[in-house]
Amino acid sequence: MSYQVLARKWRPRTFHELVGQEHVQRALVNALDQGRLHHAYLFTGTRGVGKTTLARILAKCLNCTAGGRGDEGVTSTPCGECDSCLAIDEGRFVDLIEVDAASRTKVEDTRELLDNVQYAPTQGRYKVYLIDEVHMLSTSSFNALLKTLEEPPPHVKFLLATTDPQKLPPTVLSRCLQFTLKHMPPERIVEHLGAVLAAESVPFEERALWLLGRAAEGSMRDAMSLTDQAIAFGQGRVEHADVAAMLGTLDQHHVLALAEALADVDAARLLAEVASLAERAPDFAGVLDEVTGVLHRLAIAQMVPEALDNAQGDREALLTLASRFTAEDVQLYYQIGIQGRGDMANAPDLRTALEMTLLRMLAFRPQGVPRPATTPLPLRGTPDNDGASPSGATPGGAAPGGDAPQGRAAGEAPVSPAPVASAAPAPEAPPREPPSNQPPPSQPPAETVAPPPWVEATPAPSRSAEPLQAPPADSKPEPVDSRPEPEPEPAPPVESAPAATPPASAGDPAPLEPAEPIADEEPEPAAVSNAVEGHFAHADWLAIFETLGLGGLTRNLAAGCVVEEDDGEQLRLRLDPTLSAMRAEVHIERMQQALSRHGVTRRLVVEEGEIPSGVETPRQQAERLAAQRHAKAVEALGSDPHVQKLQQAFGARLIESTVKPADGLH
Repeated sequence: MSYQVLARKWRPRTFHELVGQEHVQRALVNALDQGRLHHAYLFTGTRGVGKTTLARILAKCLNCTAGGRGDEGVTSTPCGECDSCLAIDEGRFVDLIEVDAASRTKVEDTRELLDNVQYAPTQGRYKVYLIDEVHMLSTSSFNALLKTLEEPPPHVKFLLATTDPQKLPPTVLSRCLQFTLKHMPPERIVEHLGAVLAAESVPFEERALWLLGRAAEGSMRDAMSLTDQAIAFGQGRVEHADVAAMLGTLDQHHVLALAEALADVDAARLLAEVASLAERAPDFAGVLDEVTGVLHRLAIAQMVPEALDNAQGDREALLTLASRFTAEDVQLYYQIGIQGRGDMANAPDLRTALEMTLLRMLAFRPQGVPRPATTPLPLRGTPDNDGASPSGATPGGAAPGGDAPQGRAAGEAPVSPAPVASAAPAPEAPPREPPSNQPPPSQPPAETVAPPPWVEATPAPSRSAEPLQAPPADSKPEPVDSRPEPEPEPAPPVESAPAATPPASAGDPAPLEPAEPIADEEPEPAAVSNAVEGHFAHADWLAIFETLGLGGLTRNLAAGCVVEEDDGEQLRLRLDPTLSAMRAEVHIERMQQALSRHGVTRRLVVEEGEIPSGVETPRQQAERLAAQRHAKAVEALGSDPHVQKLQQAFGARLIESTVKPADGLH
């Protein structure tokens, strides 16, 4: 007997042998068991998913005589042994009329087919018309079929199959019970191929079956045909190397090497790997597809590690590799990869397109994290704090320079925020800005030694020199030399200084303005001096945060930290776990440099941990102060007589969400 291909030999003959398509199987089995049979069925789906197979199984169920020759013999489990079942399996059943609509498209063919509809079945219980690729019929053929399709004789059933249901007229679709067959997932194909090869006693490697399952692209028939080819190619064996060579598939080792180069941000290694691949003359478009496929699996490994398959036998390698990427990088690389795939048609050559796509991944990755630290898996989906942090930090220090301290002093007892404004206002107008900031206190007392402590509190000596030169007094450079002497008690002399300042400033309002801020800023120097001495507390961190000059991701990271411990040599900060993705050495270095510029020379350590209740991070402080300013602004508008008059006269309503405090309102 001649050899029968696997696709035909292993074609399912009952619903229980059917692989996949459970939704269709369940509906048909229940309809057969309950006797609720439609006169026309339409099966749609891509090639090789079981449309014709389902139609033949249904024809056997309708004509099986094992349970009797009457209507009671209709069953969902055909015996496969009666004359009708054997004839249908062998393709010689008279009452199963299979029509290839692609070769019989004319209306004359359809009329000839319908001429015999009125006659009773010769051998079976029902006369079954199986029309394959029905969408190929002409418009006239569809019109000729409509009436019979709508009201066929009781002994006639129509089974239609098509790969393109969009081409069917709505009048035909409305007369049929439609079932859409799904693509076969690679997992289901691999499982079925393994069972078939085991029954055929053909040695195989599971990795080879995964290659066949993906190459089949959802078609079980294609998978079986490729398996036949692989058996012949491998001389009776199905091995990974043989299947990869047959399909021209890239070795997964090279794809992982490219992914590792991306993880190490090593452009030279990327180009070297591409050059190594070029020696094998691969399909560079396929290489990019493989890279994006690996990125997809890396994203799954990061979010849901248990859902990662072992399709290539590389599950452990991917789990290890996934911890070297940030989730943002994986998503960015994937997006660049699929866009680069579309751009390949316009590239000078495919290798150039591949190299440019890989280099673009590195060029556009966030520069804040050059080499991400090992990421614990799985990653937890947390709300993005990037957008919230700047908005929260901005209100507290948006025009933070000189306004932040005033608002804090006026609205709250803690004076720690006052130093925040010390750096920003220094360069501003000399007459009024000094009084509202740290440098100004040194400005009014021209003859006192108070300036040194205040200057010491400022982040950089250069900034303190500017406010000293701004006032008319010339004797201030001398006190600047006394900066190294940290004295937390110069605050009292500063209070006495304002009394002597009026004559020196020659302006009546000037002394009044500095007097108030001086009282607010007295505790500030103490906080900064403590930091310099080696006792840097969380209050000091909140006080100087706005003066650190941090920006971007570094600022977002720092705004989520609280001071945990300071031993004089090492400053330990605790980071909110929701910001763990931002933690990188480059940001920590920038924070350490900013602190050292303010006299806090420590080795900075940032560790993740829950923030204690009752302890504010700089972001939370900024949000709270912003909320307080907003509440004051709403209260001020509500007490305004003009606003009240509008409310009384016209029933106006103040929309509080639209109220924005003015820069000078605190």
